[in-house]
Amino acid sequence: MTSERKAAAILIMATILSAFGWIFSKETIQGLPPFGFVGLRFLIASLCLLLFCFRSLRRASWQDIRSAALVGCLLATALISWIRAISISDTLGEGAFILSLSMLMVPFVAWILFRQQPKRIFWLSLPIAMSGLAFLSLKDGWQSSSSQLWFLFNAVVLALHFNINSKYSQTLPILLLTCIQLFVTGLIGLSASALFESVPLHVEPSIWGWFTASTILATALRYVMQTMAQKQINPGNAALIMILEPVWTVFLSIGWYGEVLTLSKLVGCSLILFSLILYRTDGKLLSLLRRTKSAAGD
Repeated sequence: MTSERKAAAILIMATILSAFGWIFSKETIQGLPPFGFVGLRFLIASLCLLLFCFRSLRRASWQDIRSAALVGCLLATALISWIRAISISDTLGEGAFILSLSMLMVPFVAWILFRQQPKRIFWLSLPIAMSGLAFLSLKDGWQSSSSQLWFLFNAVVLALHFNINSKYSQTLPILLLTCIQLFVTGLIGLSASALFESVPLHVEPSIWGWFTASTILATALRYVMQTMAQKQINPGNAALIMILEPVWTVFLSIGWYGEVLTLSKLVGCSLILFSLILYRTDGKLLSLLRRTKSAAGD
């Protein structure tokens, strides 16, 4: 097996772990306050990553560390809104597809912030994605649930974070940058919990089991695997593989929570997935479909 194939396999496993993270998180907040869970989860995950980047931290300047910490504030905003959405949602698969729109919002945010013109295929992919989002809101008429709005807000903040983070990733090693941001996220999550949540008097041992799985497997291990794989694989191929996360999440949500995919939800998720693949392949998917249709006609 070539190194790129191994990297692709590792990245696929990372998307599966990330999808399981939705289940782990949903189960954990049945016994822990959501903000407190985010704070503990990412604080511990950052300490796990510190083992891999301690030397880089010692060599980093205070200015670089401060910049990474400021970007971490954006990540904290995204993750706190994400856990809020999960806590009030009973359709994790739908939420995962809405959240996947963040990668389609990245070029739009870059256009606003840095005047970087989006690729032409973006303007074709965007209305398809918006149509998919509209189908997700069709429930006996147009109805946007509060969880959908939270997931959508989360997608916008993640797109903003992605753009800002890309700028600072040029000066710090990826693992160190991730570690600092996770640490800041942990501190902000715990602070928000202290201000707005009450500490439970008793937590079932099973909840701590879900918490451990969420922290070690779906956060620390997943970030390490993703970073390792992205160093050895073509960025375009990596981006396509990352699209698998909402697909796995749908399957897990159906199997674990019995989530029902109505026709409108299925159409909505399919349109969002199609728009992402269309954008990630830079329109090559359309060319392939045309060739396939032409061959079938012959």
